[in-house]
Amino acid sequence: MAVVPTLLVLDADPLPRLGRLTGRVRVVHADAGTLAARLPEADVLLVWDAASDAVPAVWPGEGPRPGWVHTASAGAERVLCPELAASDTVVTTARGLFEEPVAEYVAALVLAMAKDLPGTWEAQRRGEWRPRETPRVAGGRAVVVGSGPVGRAVARSLKALGLTTALVGRVARTGIHGPDDLDRLLARADWVIAAAPLTERTAGMFDVRRFGVMQPSARFVNVGRGGLVVEDALVRAVRSRWIAGAAVDVAATEPLPPESPLWRVPGLLVSPRMAGAAIGRHDELAAQFVELFERWAAGRPLRNVVDKALGYVPGR
Repeated sequence: MAVVPTLLVLDADPLPRLGRLTGRVRVVHADAGTLAARLPEADVLLVWDAASDAVPAVWPGEGPRPGWVHTASAGAERVLCPELAASDTVVTTARGLFEEPVAEYVAALVLAMAKDLPGTWEAQRRGEWRPRETPRVAGGRAVVVGSGPVGRAVARSLKALGLTTALVGRVARTGIHGPDDLDRLLARADWVIAAAPLTERTAGMFDVRRFGVMQPSARFVNVGRGGLVVEDALVRAVRSRWIAGAAVDVAATEPLPPESPLWRVPGLLVSPRMAGAAIGRHDELAAQFVELFERWAAGRPLRNVVDKALGYVPGR
């Protein structure tokens, strides 16, 4: 009799609908409090709660560990830890499902800030008729930091708005600038979009010096990871008008605490990690995992495999 594999799901609502896997796998559920006890019995771990930091906290414990971990997130930084990185366990991500929604969201933010929609809504709330001029978007320059699928989709959306767009990646290659070009590009950019993965090399890359390099008319958008930005430096840059404004969809601590100064900076728009949260995404995430599970069960190579030394899924 064939052995039925055990799938451990780190839960979040709504639970994944696993469709074709029904009856073919033993499904066990856990939360942050029970994950450590149930981890040794799992062949596969599905981190459905992609916002959880529970995996690095319990992975170094006693007993066997799953041979495959999949996270329902585009990035792997919340599941990776030194012990997991050093193991033979394969880690995969939900890469491929977030690119277009994030690109649409960035385009919406760019237009909203350029055309001062927040100011219009505030004037409407006060019953004020306040005509004013706003800058054109077309003809401007944008820099997208992060040359993965999300960054490339963002670049396409900005080009469609008429912006001259430069992509910056980990290494220079055809059509993509390397890190050595970043400061030069920032100094001329009207829009700076952070869409890079969070790694040791990218953590805190947008600091006081980088915001100081930007033009006073520039605006900054972060749809990558909160840790890319030194938040105190961003607050200072917007309040001191080193840059014209900013929008952040991610934060170093999520949910963003009520006492964070980011909430109260004029000209800084905060949204609660909504860029990739398109309607229907849970079904897409579950369907992607089912397809990957069937590949794993058949002994076929998995897609979206994380290079654990780099901290993300490599590739063009």
